[in-house]
Amino acid sequence: MFRFLSNIWNNYKEYFILVFLLILGLILLSSNQKSGIKKVRAIAFGTFASATSLITDVFSVAELKSDNTRLREKNAELMLQMNKLREFGIENEELKGLLKLKDTVKYPLIPAKIVSKSFSTSQNTITILGGNSDGIKPGMPVINDQGLLGIIYSTSDDFSIARTLRNRDLKLTVKDERSRIDGIMKWNGEDLVMVDVPKTFDIKPGDRILTSELSSLISVPIPIGMVMELSKMDIGIFNEVRVKPFVNFSKAENVYVIGIVESKQKNQLELNFFNRK
Repeated sequence: MFRFLSNIWNNYKEYFILVFLLILGLILLSSNQKSGIKKVRAIAFGTFASATSLITDVFSVAELKSDNTRLREKNAELMLQMNKLREFGIENEELKGLLKLKDTVKYPLIPAKIVSKSFSTSQNTITILGGNSDGIKPGMPVINDQGLLGIIYSTSDDFSIARTLRNRDLKLTVKDERSRIDGIMKWNGEDLVMVDVPKTFDIKPGDRILTSELSSLISVPIPIGMVMELSKMDIGIFNEVRVKPFVNFSKAENVYVIGIVESKQKNQLELNFFNRK
């Protein structure tokens, strides 16, 4: 033990002496009351305090930066989780609406999911996951719990393309739910409108518009939208009725295809209509 302590002393005695002298100097400096020593002491302690504060600030800034980085990463993770929960919530509400629809509708419904949307000015289409292998055929209506989205016009084994109500090539025979008046509906590039409606017809803003049983495309009464206004009232003898669709096309994701099998004659009429330019 003595040899160990002796080796430490021999190897580090200069450091021990330096520390001893520093401590002794600080003690003498703090106990001396002369004015000159007081100034030196104040300068020394002030410098020491400044240096300590600077070192502390440097370490504090580095620690704060590290904490901020961790917090930003955590916030990003929470944001992604919250966004995923919101997506699940929205999809859950949509699916609950579809389940209610299926419980109340007697027609055969084929569930499908929209996998692609093409929203040009005149050629609005959607691609759904489901095709010939699922029993989907051209001419079948595509709906959700809000109303009609469009009609299937092309199918493959696993996918189908439907023209939406906002497609210039899709024209439907519709009727006013209240007054039972029929008319032709189409997309004019800006609005969904019923065209060439005589001014004597009883159609008012707020009326619900449905597909008509007179239609050669959709004979099932499906909600389409609500009458917003009647335009061109001062020109000629016809009105143009602007209709706001019930369906929010940009938000629709899960849909049903009504699996109605029409007669061969009616299917041929539908196919001729779809292929007509």
